[in-house]
Amino acid sequence: MGLNHPEDLDAWRRWQRSQNRLRALRAAFRKPAPADLVLLRESDKPTALFALDATTPSALAAVLEPASHLPASSYAILVPRSVAIEILQRQHLPVTDRATDGEEWTMQAVEETAGAPDALAEVRVVVSAGHFLAAGAVAQRWATTLGAPYCVVQHGLLTPFAPPLPREAWLFAFSEADGEFWRSGRTDIHVESVGSQMLWNAASAPTPTEVVADARPVFLGQLHGAELPRRVSARTAATFCRETGATYRPHPAEVDRLSRWQHQRWRRQGIDVEDTGKPLVSGRPIVAIFSTGILEAAAAGMPAWVTCANPPEWVEEFWHRYGLSQWGNDPTPPPVQPEVSPSQQIANRLQEMGVK
Repeated sequence: MGLNHPEDLDAWRRWQRSQNRLRALRAAFRKPAPADLVLLRESDKPTALFALDATTPSALAAVLEPASHLPASSYAILVPRSVAIEILQRQHLPVTDRATDGEEWTMQAVEETAGAPDALAEVRVVVSAGHFLAAGAVAQRWATTLGAPYCVVQHGLLTPFAPPLPREAWLFAFSEADGEFWRSGRTDIHVESVGSQMLWNAASAPTPTEVVADARPVFLGQLHGAELPRRVSARTAATFCRETGATYRPHPAEVDRLSRWQHQRWRRQGIDVEDTGKPLVSGRPIVAIFSTGILEAAAAGMPAWVTCANPPEWVEEFWHRYGLSQWGNDPTPPPVQPEVSPSQQIANRLQEMGVK
């Protein structure tokens, strides 16, 4: 099994728009606004370019943590302006002797359709989480003109609905199985298995509270996901919560009207729906259909399981590929971690590719 769209990014985008009729109608009648991208850099001659489209924990772990192992003068970061501001405010940029609070980093506006700025003439490698969003797409185009390898760092768990990789990409995958799944039979993709920095961080962080194995579970919601019909995700969550007394934890993206209506309906039916934003690591067992949170919980030493009402074939393959245990069996075992952190491995490889 592999991707539904292993090479055609436009086909993947059409599928994504088709999952939201309102979004599709807006896209048909509204010209998309140009991306407001900026280039952050400390040096006049960076040798690496990192592209980041969002500040989700998974994206930061995949794209920016490798940069933290490199000298700040060796790279630039291409991001939407809102992301740049957030990075600077939260000090996600690595602290160096020359730029202790981001004041020495310059912010240069760039046009989405323009060529690579002259400041990137020495770039030897480009890194991102993919070319399916604005910053990643521009960086991929620049990599082609600069003659630089385009490296994609896997930032989440893979389903058949993931976007395809760009041509001739160098993929840093969580595992060999994930690399083969994402490559989906293509011969132009170079795969290197390094592990997941996100899971490495979860395994390294101390568990803040005692784990109570027989406590009421927390079910991680996925009503927002386009991968499963809402009737499947909602039925699975409702059935599990009624049968076990589990608390339903909405995904942060479950803010649309239909999801909010579903939450209210469940509350009226007596299901405990959490809305306090408590940390995931709460000492209670974690259950979901195919959430990344299952492996994060397992890596952190918490009991975690998966469940689904009449799971489709791809969900069962997903469970198998990541070693996830179904509810009623022993908990999901912690994923095996590499000896060297994934971000350090990536940084080492980038230096071998000419970053200095």
